[in-house]
Amino acid sequence: MAKMTLIVIDSFGIGAMEDCTDYQPSDCTANTFDHIRKAKKDDLKIPYMYGAGIGTLVDNQPAPQKAYGYSKLAHHGADTYLGHQEIAGSCPKKSTKRLMKDIHSYIKTALENAGYHVAYPFTNCPILLVNNAAVVADNLESAYGNIINITADFKQLPFEEVKKLGQVVRAHVDTTRVIAFGGPYTSVEHILACVEEKHRGQWGVNTPKANVYGEGYRVFHMGYGVEIEKQFPVIAANHGITVHRLGKTADVLHGEGPANPIVNTSNLLNYVGECYQREEEDAAFLVNIQETDLAGHAQDVDWYCDLLNETDKWLSDIFIPLMREDDILIVMADHGNDPTIGHANHTREYVPILIFGEKVKKTTIGLRNTMADVGATFCEFFHLPPTAEGRSFLSEIIDK
Repeated sequence: MAKMTLIVIDSFGIGAMEDCTDYQPSDCTANTFDHIRKAKKDDLKIPYMYGAGIGTLVDNQPAPQKAYGYSKLAHHGADTYLGHQEIAGSCPKKSTKRLMKDIHSYIKTALENAGYHVAYPFTNCPILLVNNAAVVADNLESAYGNIINITADFKQLPFEEVKKLGQVVRAHVDTTRVIAFGGPYTSVEHILACVEEKHRGQWGVNTPKANVYGEGYRVFHMGYGVEIEKQFPVIAANHGITVHRLGKTADVLHGEGPANPIVNTSNLLNYVGECYQREEEDAAFLVNIQETDLAGHAQDVDWYCDLLNETDKWLSDIFIPLMREDDILIVMADHGNDPTIGHANHTREYVPILIFGEKVKKTTIGLRNTMADVGATFCEFFHLPPTAEGRSFLSEIIDK
C-alpha cells in the first residue's frame, strides 16, 4: 500500500517568469512569497516549507534534506483551472478571446445541427436560450472574452445533458474555457432575469444572483485542447486507483471517486488528514488550498500570511507524521497572486516544488519546463500509462 499526495497552495508564486512581458508587463515585479515576507516580516512563520526548499530557491540557502525544484507555467497566462490541467498532465492550447456578440450565430447553428432548439430570448442581445432550459452567454467573472458559460436549470435539463450541451459548444469555440453548470433551486426564468451587460458588448448571467450555487450545484469545466483522458486522475480511475480530489481540485480536475470542494482552509486540512488516515489501499490525494488565492484576489496580505502559517504548521505537525515509508508528498503552487502588486489578478510566476517522503533523496529536480511533470510522476509512481505531456522525475527523487 502506498499513497502519493499533491498539495497545491493556490497562487503561492516565487517570482515573475522571464516571459511576463509577453502576457502582462505589470506582473514583472511580482513575487508573491517575497512581498508577503517583506510586508509581514516576523509574522510570517513557515520554517518547515522554507527549510524544505523555499529558502534554497529564493535566498540561496543550503539545500534541504529532501528533493526540491521549481517550474515554469507552460500554459498561457496564469490561471487556476488551466494550471491544474497542466499539473494533471495535459497542457491547454493557446486560446483566443471571444465574445458572444461575435460568435453567437455560429454557436446557434452548431447547436441546431446537433438537434437542440435554440432561441434569442432578448432582442438585440447575443445570448442563446437552449431547449428553454439553459443560457449560453459570456462569463462575467473571468477576464474579458476568456470563457463561455452554459447556465442551466436542472429541473428542465439534467446535469449530464447540460454537459453534453457544453461539449457541443466546446467543440465549436476556441476560448480558454467553456463552463457548463447549474442547480436545481433556480429556474430558467430567474436565470434570464439575471442577464446583464457588464462591459460594452459583453452579455452574460450574473451567476451569484441566479441562485445556481449552493446545494445541488454542479459544474463541468472544459479547457481548450485539454485531453482529459490522458490526465493522471482519469488514467488512475480507469485503472482502479482511488483518487481523492479535495478543495478546489474537486471543481477544476476531472475524475471519479471521492471529491469534496471544501474552501475553508482549517476544515480542508482537517478533512485531508482524516481521509488520509482512513485510506487503506493505494491512493492519490490531490488537494488545493483555495483561500490563499482568495486572499491574493482580496489583496489581503494579513489573511494570506495567516493561511501560509497554518499550512506550514499542519504539514510539519500533522501530515508528515501520518506518512508511511513508501508515501510521497509534493507541495507546490499553480501560479502567483501577489497581494501587494496593485491589482487583484493572478500573476505569472515560477512555482516551487517541495518533495517529502522517507525514501525521497536529497537532490534537486531543477527547473521544470512544465508543471505536467508532476502528473507524469504520479502516473509512474502508480505504474500507470503516461500522461499526454510531462516527464516524470520519480527516478530523480528515489532510488528504485
